[in-house]
Amino acid sequence: MGLSRRTVLVLAAGGALAGCQPVARAGRGPQAVATAGASTAPAVAAEPTSAASTTTPPTTAPPTSAPPAPGPAVAQPPAAPEPPMPAPAGGRAEVVARYGDAAPEEWGLEVPGVITGLPDGELATALTFDACGGPGGSGYDADLIDLLRTNGVPATLFLNARWVDANPAEFEGLAGDPLFEIANHGTAHRPLSVAGRSAYGIRGTRDAGEVYDEIAGNAAKLTALLGRPPRFFRSGTAHYDDVATRIVTGLGERVAGFTVNGDGGATFAAGQVRREVAAAPPGAIVIAHMNHPGGGTAPGFAAALPELLAAGRRFVRLSDVLA
Repeated sequence: MGLSRRTVLVLAAGGALAGCQPVARAGRGPQAVATAGASTAPAVAAEPTSAASTTTPPTTAPPTSAPPAPGPAVAQPPAAPEPPMPAPAGGRAEVVARYGDAAPEEWGLEVPGVITGLPDGELATALTFDACGGPGGSGYDADLIDLLRTNGVPATLFLNARWVDANPAEFEGLAGDPLFEIANHGTAHRPLSVAGRSAYGIRGTRDAGEVYDEIAGNAAKLTALLGRPPRFFRSGTAHYDDVATRIVTGLGERVAGFTVNGDGGATFAAGQVRREVAAAPPGAIVIAHMNHPGGGTAPGFAAALPELLAAGRRFVRLSDVLA
């Protein structure tokens, strides 16, 4: 498979999906940005990888290139490698017993089980915003949320457990607003791996038990607060191996990837955010961040959304179009 718009933008951003570290602001293009404190080594350790993690992007990513034609510009959600299973009755012990010896075959942004676009033929766009939590990542972009509310634009919000703990009042307001749905962004914002794979200098979960902890810890928190379990999961850095995605599915959540990287992990300046979001094709899932107030995300969306709304673009939450 060739480089997708999603992969080019992520690789060009040099680790932008880490999203939870202090970042540079205006004037930093995709070749210059790097998450503060992140490793300067390759995004993934020297092990066999999927094409999404190994292909070298062009020197300059084409942020405003038009989506390919003919046909829809986004792929159908890939089928899971095995039928969905009910949440294991034994919890962590059952997951470890079932997957403890499983060897992953794929690693990256686009592995089996990851939804990278809306269903074929869907013309709406799904905006998704991550709140990573932890050092440098527990801010709240009130301007961005106010913009969505003012324009009546729905969104799916992926909240990390640490962000929820740091922003109880904001969480309550978001959870009570029918414009938004709350999704699971993990307990400690770690890449999801049964072998400790790393992405952007962040070490992933080391085994099936830690995969369970990363999913189930925040799922339990959100279920207690919301009165219902979250339906969608996105790991820290949006990286997975194919065993980890099977565990997510078995625990009753769906893995949400993305089609367009809207803000490069909250590193893009407002003008680039506007270009990326405005160019998102129908059927796309857009990823951006809601935990870096003062960055380019809110003003970039403020410039892009009126253009899309005027053109008749419809926006949906993931649960509105994904069963």
